[in-house]
Amino acid sequence: MTSAAPVDRIDALVMGAGVVGLACARALAQAGLEVVIAEKATRIGSGVSSRNSEVIHAGLYYPTGSLKARLCGEGRDLLYAYCAERGVAHQRCGKLVVATDERLDKLQAIAAQAERNGVPGLTWLDAQQAKALEPALQCTAALLSANSGIVDSHGLMTSLLGDAENAGATLALASPIARAERLADGWRVWVGSESDLGAEAEGFELHARWLINAAGLDAQAVAQAMQGFPSQHIPARHLARGHYFSLQGRAPFSRLIYPTPQDGGLGVHLTLDLGGQAKFGPDVEWLGNSSANLAGDALDYQVDTSRIAAFAAEVRRYWPGLPDGALAPAYSGIRPKLSGPGEPAADFRIDGPAQHGCPGVVQLFGIESPGLTASLAIANEVLARVQASGG
Repeated sequence: MTSAAPVDRIDALVMGAGVVGLACARALAQAGLEVVIAEKATRIGSGVSSRNSEVIHAGLYYPTGSLKARLCGEGRDLLYAYCAERGVAHQRCGKLVVATDERLDKLQAIAAQAERNGVPGLTWLDAQQAKALEPALQCTAALLSANSGIVDSHGLMTSLLGDAENAGATLALASPIARAERLADGWRVWVGSESDLGAEAEGFELHARWLINAAGLDAQAVAQAMQGFPSQHIPARHLARGHYFSLQGRAPFSRLIYPTPQDGGLGVHLTLDLGGQAKFGPDVEWLGNSSANLAGDALDYQVDTSRIAAFAAEVRRYWPGLPDGALAPAYSGIRPKLSGPGEPAADFRIDGPAQHGCPGVVQLFGIESPGLTASLAIANEVLARVQASGG
C-alpha cells in the first residue's frame, strides 16, 4: 500500500476469527460499533476452535471466583439459549466424571468444587448406579453432570459471524496483523505481512479506536506487534498438544465419560459427536519453551500413532471392553496455556486498560478450555471493558 492511500477509520478491530473473536465481534457490532475482524487464515475457526472436543462444560473444575468459573457458568446458559434460538445443533447429553479405585478422593474434590461454584444438575452415583446408566462403564463412583453437552462448533461460528455481519461487521480473511502503532486517538494498524507493506494489493491500513486481541495461539505475538503496549503485561505462553483418536464402530455410551483430571488437562475422555460417533482425548504433550515458534506458523498437528497403546490403557480403566485395534488417528489440537508442566492451571486473562494501563486495547490470553463454552460470556466481558473505558 502507498502512504497516500486513505486509511479507513473504525471503532474496533477484532484480531482472530475463532469462536471467541467472532463472539466478541458480534457483541461489539450489536452494541453499535463499527467492527472489522482480521483473521490470518483463509477461513474462520481453523485453529483452537476447530481442534477441541466440542463440549459444553458445566463448570465443575475451576476455582471459585475465577474468570473460568464465572464465565463458564454464564456462558453455558447463554450458549444453550443461543443454540436453541438460532437452531445451532447441540445436545445436552450429560457427562459422567468417573473414579477408579485410587482416584475416589479426586472425584470427591471435584464434587465439592462444583458445589462451591453453584453448578446445577449434579448427582453423586455409586458404582451400581453409574452402571445402571452406562452398562459398559467400570468405576467405583461417578459424578453425573446433567448440564454438560456437545455443540457443533462450526455451526456456532457460522451463526456468530452471520450475526456480526448483519450488525455491520466486516470479515477480512488472509489478513495477519503486521504491526500496530499507538496514536493519540487510537491505533494505526498494518494488516498483511511485513514484506507486503509496500504493495497496495497485498495489505491495508486501518485506524481503530480499539484493538481486541482474540488471536488464540498467536495472542502473544499479536500483542508484541503493538508498538507502545507495555511488554511486562504480555504473559509467557506455554503450548500443550492433545491427540484425539476415534473409535471404529459405535460406542456403547450415551453420555460423555471423563476420568478425573491430570496435569494440564481433563484426562483421556470419551466424547460423542452429534451423530453418536465417539472419540477419545486429548492427552497432554508439552511442547517446550514458549518463545519457540511464537507466531504459531510452524506448529505440528500430526497425530502421533505411537500413543494408541497408552490411550487404550487409559480408556480401559473405565471401559475395559474397548476392543483391540478399535482406535484410529483423528486429529490433534494445541492449547495456548499460561501455566507450564506441574504448575497450577492459570485463569483466563481478559485485560483492558484498567489492568494494563494502555488505552484502546483488550488482550485475551490463555483462552483455552472452557473458552468454547464461555465464548458468549467472554464477549460480554470484553464489551464491558470497552464500555467502561468510554468505548
